[in-house]
Amino acid sequence: MKKLMTAAAALAMLSAPAFAAGDAEAGKAKSAVCAACHGAEGISAVEIYPNLAGQKATYIVSQLKAFKAGERNNAIMAPMAMPLSDQDMEDLAAYYASL
Repeated sequence: MKKLMTAAAALAMLSAPAFAAGDAEAGKAKSAVCAACHGAEGISAVEIYPNLAGQKATYIVSQLKAFKAGERNNAIMAPMAMPLSDQDMEDLAAYYASL
């Protein structure tokens, strides 16, 4: 019985997505504050701020999580990432990846 339960749990994990899918429309709505530095369409007018348009969603999420956790230090991005939920990050990433 224990082997059957373990097999069922493994199958459930394999069939589940690796991360929550982001909603690009929700991300667009949440991106207003990002536009100040990264541009309204994810293309920055200032060289020190990276372009976000077209970046892979997993990269954006990993960077936002690193800023939030303090693993990546930046005086501007750390406080911006702190209030973001995992779903906010996924939504923003989906939006910028779609551009």
